[in-house]
Amino acid sequence: MLLQELSDIFAPDGPIAKAMPDYRPRQAQLELAQAIEETLRDHSTLIAEAGTGTGKTWAYLVPAFLSGSKVLVSTGTRTLQDQLFRRDLPRLRKALALPISVALLKGRGNYVCHYHLQRLSGDDRALKSRAEVGQLRHIQVFAQQSKTGDKSDLAPVPEDADIWNRVTSTRENCLGQDCPHVRDCFVLKARRQAQDADLVVVNHALFMADLALREEGITDLLPTVELVVFDEAHQLPDIATRFLGSSVSSHQLLDLARAAEAAGLAYAREATNWSEAGKKIEHAARQLRLAAAPIDKLPGRKATFQAIPNAAEFDAALADLLEVLDASTALLGVVSEKHPDLAAVAKTCLDIRAKLYQWSQPDRRGNNALKPAQADAASGGKEAGAAVRWVEHSLHHMRLHSAPLSVAQIFSRYRSKDQAWVLTSATLSVHGDFGHFLRQLGLWDARTESWESPFDYAGQGVLYVPKNLPLPSDREFNEKFVQALLPLIKASSGGVLVLCTTLRAVDRIAELLQERFEDEAIDRILLRQGESSRGALLERFRAGKNAVLVGSASFWEGIDVPGDALTLVAIDKLPFAPPDDPVLEARLNLCRTQGGNPFMEYQLPEAAIALKQGAGRLIRSEQDWGVLMVGDARIVEKPYGKLLWRGLPPFARTREPDQILAFFKKKQAPQGLCNSVHED
Repeated sequence: MLLQELSDIFAPDGPIAKAMPDYRPRQAQLELAQAIEETLRDHSTLIAEAGTGTGKTWAYLVPAFLSGSKVLVSTGTRTLQDQLFRRDLPRLRKALALPISVALLKGRGNYVCHYHLQRLSGDDRALKSRAEVGQLRHIQVFAQQSKTGDKSDLAPVPEDADIWNRVTSTRENCLGQDCPHVRDCFVLKARRQAQDADLVVVNHALFMADLALREEGITDLLPTVELVVFDEAHQLPDIATRFLGSSVSSHQLLDLARAAEAAGLAYAREATNWSEAGKKIEHAARQLRLAAAPIDKLPGRKATFQAIPNAAEFDAALADLLEVLDASTALLGVVSEKHPDLAAVAKTCLDIRAKLYQWSQPDRRGNNALKPAQADAASGGKEAGAAVRWVEHSLHHMRLHSAPLSVAQIFSRYRSKDQAWVLTSATLSVHGDFGHFLRQLGLWDARTESWESPFDYAGQGVLYVPKNLPLPSDREFNEKFVQALLPLIKASSGGVLVLCTTLRAVDRIAELLQERFEDEAIDRILLRQGESSRGALLERFRAGKNAVLVGSASFWEGIDVPGDALTLVAIDKLPFAPPDDPVLEARLNLCRTQGGNPFMEYQLPEAAIALKQGAGRLIRSEQDWGVLMVGDARIVEKPYGKLLWRGLPPFARTREPDQILAFFKKKQAPQGLCNSVHED
């Protein structure tokens, strides 16, 4: 591919401009596309930070289309995955008139399984409500008519509806070639299409699931490609940590108990008392949950393996559960060939037992039955510190987790030498320093580049940090934050997004706003995270034009609300990760023991990237304008605060409420003109 070809394609009179009326040529977009072309040619790795409005989607799709190579595009969310496949790829393919075949591939939990749907249809007791009866009918019709079986194509049944867990398969309960519906299997169809396509769109979760399976020697999930593009790449470290770890929940154990009883009674009734066998698993699971009950009183309702309050009682209950699962595995192994259902339950039982035993090692004395004693001695105990284990307990469930302290080694060795990788996002560096991101993923040899957003941030937006607010640790912080926010809400005619760092703050701030709205007769729709699905809330927010939406973690990114539907983003506190996160705690301790500075090396960069994500919700186009309010005065009053605000888009800045009100007044005036506001 010639660089000249790229400049022609992105030119003001090029094929993209002719096909898309809203297209604007941008130098940064062309330079990013050229850097990607070079990366593909050199089989190297590019980490590309491209500010909002750069047009990074076209920048990576055009060289991917022209390369003639097989390409995998991995996105952070299924929403972006669907958008790429249904909107962006068809538009570009038409504009360039290239016969590129594309495929969409998701995890198996997104596709209806004919076998499990048939089983649920024949079991009236398995439906939990009248709503599920209606949902089941929709899914039955959908399975007969759909070409993809993708649950996102069935609007009447929400994607997070519980019934999907019972009409989709897992790797453990999939019957594979023994399934009577194997020829109609939606998962296998999607994988076949992915193998044949020129470009495949996946998401990071599926990519990491594939990586985890390859660690186990299984290589049939994703096709082999020459170029991998990771969009929304800032999410990779967290998703990798989740997928390279493991977890077992009390729900899984109770489901196993029920499945063993049902399959045994149906296909091997004479072999044993299956009801008794199921009850033993259930009883052992409940005893373990009971032993974990004191964790409920700890911060975050979590405890690391070393910090479990009643360790001896917990370990004894876990040993009893393992013994019961051993007996169940042996029992199921004897009859597993009688029916695919029995084989699937036996596989699930063995898998859960293996995960639980792995979680229990090394024991409290440091002995690791999974590794030879010589290896333990030779490693000096380092292996034991490679992962963190913890228990999470709540009113309705208990979950045992493990996660690697670092994913760098596993992730970095996954790229083959003849493969090119491009990792792109608007938020990968801390004020131009990519060190934190590079360390997390072990991509030391990567080329790093950064392209600024084309937006006029100084003219379009203002960063406002109110004076006289107490520190976030103050008991009255939420009240004072809302008090400072209210005049801005009144002054703004557009929508307001309030981003909180905890769910508890979401509830409290939404309550306080509701009270003030009622007291002062403010006629605005108030939406809060949790009252309906994220998608439904965003639809209502966009439609409301001047609605107020209060949300936490999942609303800090992936939200695109251009125009006057969003003119004020308010962030309550700096997004430092909660101290009760066991993975974070273990990583900070490791950093400390290695002589590092955990705050500067880990906590601050993480907060800076998260803050930049939240701020990125405000200005989404050249016409957008608005105010970013940060209620945490540490951003300007602490020495480290400079690293945080310097990493934000170069908004005008002020601490004076009168200047903010004047900004709103001028921007909302008919001429839409305003002088910039500055205060250093």
